[in-house]
Amino acid sequence: MAELNTGDSGGGKDKKVRSKKQNSKVDLTAMVDLAFLLITFFMLTTTLSKPQSMNLGLPDKDDDPTAKPIKVDENRTMTILLGKDNKLVRYVGLLATPVAGGAPKDFIYGKEGIRKELLSRKASVLAYSTAKGKPKNGMIVIIKPSKKSNYRNLVDILDEMAIVDVPTYAIVNEFTPEETKLLEGK
Repeated sequence: MAELNTGDSGGGKDKKVRSKKQNSKVDLTAMVDLAFLLITFFMLTTTLSKPQSMNLGLPDKDDDPTAKPIKVDENRTMTILLGKDNKLVRYVGLLATPVAGGAPKDFIYGKEGIRKELLSRKASVLAYSTAKGKPKNGMIVIIKPSKKSNYRNLVDILDEMAIVDVPTYAIVNEFTPEETKLLEGK
């Protein structure tokens, strides 16, 4: 059989020979520099998302007693009343003398409710304005939130105005006694 000599020369003392272990250190300076460069690059090149908001221009408070009210064609106006418990009532023209098919009617929010009515009314107003020779005159919507309506209902109706692309709409907080009775269901 074969033997394996381990290099023992047969000398007197048993010496253990150990090789020196070198400390392995990795220099991370370059990697940290690269990381900061990449972070800076991506921060500068990405576009931050901007909050989306709806433009809502409110008129200045004008206490001029000589100001005359603006006459608007009743066939172009629709009034939407917002009440408590998500109640939504619309009428076209004046409440006392509504336009044909514009008598007060309850609606629900959403695409099968008020949106469908807004689209239908917008098309009929466009046809009416074109027949009058003024095709640029669009529908005017007056939104009247009651004190008992909630904020979400107002936001929902403003969203519907943006979806349907109603050119002119206004938020009015003045109610006639007849409109208050209509919202209360009396």
